[in-house]
Amino acid sequence: MDESERGAAANPWAVLVIGAGFGGLGMAVALGRAGEHDVVLLEKGHDVGGVWRENTYPGAACDVPSHLYSFSFEPNPQWSRTYSPQAEILDYLRRCADKYAVRDKIRFGCEVTAASFDEATSLWRVAWTDATGRAHAGHARVLVSAVGLLGRPALPAVPGLASFQGPVFHSAQWRHDVALKDKRIAVIGTGASAIQFVPELARDAARLTVFQRTPSWILPRADRAYTERERRRFARWPGLMAAHRALIYAVHDSRALAFTRLGWLLDIVGGRPARKLLEQQVPDAALRDRLTPRYPIGCKRILISNDWLPMFARTNVELVTDAIEAVTPAGVRVAGGREIEADAIVLGTGFTAAEFLAPMEIRGRAGRSLDEAWSQGAQAWLGISVPGSPNFFMIYGPNTNLGHNSIVFMLECQVAHVMRCLRKLRDARGAAIEVRAPEFERYNARVQQRSRRTVFAGCTSWYLDAHGRHTVNWPGFTTTYRWLTRHAGLGAYRVAAARTS
Repeated sequence: MDESERGAAANPWAVLVIGAGFGGLGMAVALGRAGEHDVVLLEKGHDVGGVWRENTYPGAACDVPSHLYSFSFEPNPQWSRTYSPQAEILDYLRRCADKYAVRDKIRFGCEVTAASFDEATSLWRVAWTDATGRAHAGHARVLVSAVGLLGRPALPAVPGLASFQGPVFHSAQWRHDVALKDKRIAVIGTGASAIQFVPELARDAARLTVFQRTPSWILPRADRAYTERERRRFARWPGLMAAHRALIYAVHDSRALAFTRLGWLLDIVGGRPARKLLEQQVPDAALRDRLTPRYPIGCKRILISNDWLPMFARTNVELVTDAIEAVTPAGVRVAGGREIEADAIVLGTGFTAAEFLAPMEIRGRAGRSLDEAWSQGAQAWLGISVPGSPNFFMIYGPNTNLGHNSIVFMLECQVAHVMRCLRKLRDARGAAIEVRAPEFERYNARVQQRSRRTVFAGCTSWYLDAHGRHTVNWPGFTTTYRWLTRHAGLGAYRVAAARTS
């Protein structure tokens, strides 16, 4: 294993960041603004962007309004639509990386496999492989993981999937070399990605079969193009753009009342409009019944689309709700023995969101791995820090995802908190900063208690882990989270002095 002079134990980086998506770039920008330039980012891909680099399926776009799904320090007056398409978001992140001189700090094609904390030196030793498979290692005083939740596709446990003779691929690994026009396409999964790419496939497919296990609640997508006049106004008057962003934020955060406290309100503002949309867009009563969820709105992710429901009226589209028994070499067999032939299978089965940091192995003090610490479910102080792992921080960690607002807002809150921790470490002239176990345990007990009172507790979803623990979503207002990360929390940390020989 190669250990270069830069990053060696005798010459460690000040901060090593894993990932160059929204979280990693935001962290690097904050460090640079604070005067800390001894930073390296390890990115497994060939470019910045994270999920917005990887997800290139037809129709890929954000389901949070553009002016809110962007950094507060880098507003963009030129968003083309209220909901930005994938390519535009990726271009935005590329511009941020260039403008704030982050790109030169990134090592692309480097996938982190493990990291371990050395108590004698208070350094993290990080191991990674490059694009050729060669192993490397380096050291850093501070380690920040910004790998996100939606980077590892979840593949369905369907017997015979490997036996299919045609192409099979996940939506996050789109095969642009596979021609799907005039083909028989089978789509397994009906989540947030599927409702974007499936209507696109339906336009040109000879036959499209959608295999649905659970229907989703659908709300209209209020998407439109910004006019040239609006974009000029945003560019000329930044205050107007800031007010536009603030209004979007306030409307979205107010929805936390329905998600976390007043479940009956969610049915009024969400359930009724969703049922009305179903009635309007699916006139066939039998089909509408199969597309109607049997769980409370909000306990699974609410999806927004104007063309998902009408798509099922097309003559070349079939909705199959029978359970899949197996994939055969020629297609998909469902309960009852019916086999549906296909030329290609596309998986819209989501991501392993509850498997935080996997497949990396992170070992803190005494060599204890986070897998051991999280044997009953992932948890962290503010979703950022874990006892036993000094100088280690997570961006987009446990219980920081949202069902009602922009994750970019949460990421900026986390970055600001990490910067507060680093300032405390510097001011104390310490070697390591670590959250205390009692505060950590009390905080997470409160999070779980509050989570059980939210709408997310109403059904089984990817918001819960294998133990049924709420490990993904934040159970409250983002304003509350912002206050906690920016104005509280440092008292929960202890700073250890450097060891003397």
